[in-house]
Amino acid sequence: MTNSDFTEIVNSTKSIVLSAIEKNLAERFFHSIDDVVQETYLRAYKALVSGKFREESKLSTWLYTIARNESYRMNEKLMREEKKIEKATMKLKQQNLIELSQEEKPNLLIQYLKQIPEKYKTILQYYSDGFSEKEIAEKLSIKQGTVKSRTFRGKEILRKIAFMGDKNE
Repeated sequence: MTNSDFTEIVNSTKSIVLSAIEKNLAERFFHSIDDVVQETYLRAYKALVSGKFREESKLSTWLYTIARNESYRMNEKLMREEKKIEKATMKLKQQNLIELSQEEKPNLLIQYLKQIPEKYKTILQYYSDGFSEKEIAEKLSIKQGTVKSRTFRGKEILRKIAFMGDKNE
């Protein structure tokens, strides 16, 4: 297959390939149309050169199928990336809520703290002020393991409240 042969194939099937992509690529991912077109023709070229096109269907039908499948692949890939970004964003939000110093705490954090049970709130306030688990245990006359578990549970409750607060806004 020569370059001019393949160029002719591309020119004669452009509208079919674009149609397949527009029908099967999620609208929010339309910024990736060029990538899907490129991958479609790259796969087709490789298959044509290696003789894998069996000519059981029209070339345009075969390319439509490749474009459709590439659109599905791109949808899956970009959805996975969205989920990773969403997860990372949530993690950063959660970490930042807990790791702020007393001076940096926004009013939002104070509102969230008001919503959690006192036994967790007290420990989280000491924790955010920089006290160690051992120091908190001594101040509250409780075991260090209790401080550790209440810190964990308090953070979890705080994360849930913060997450629900973001959803309601």
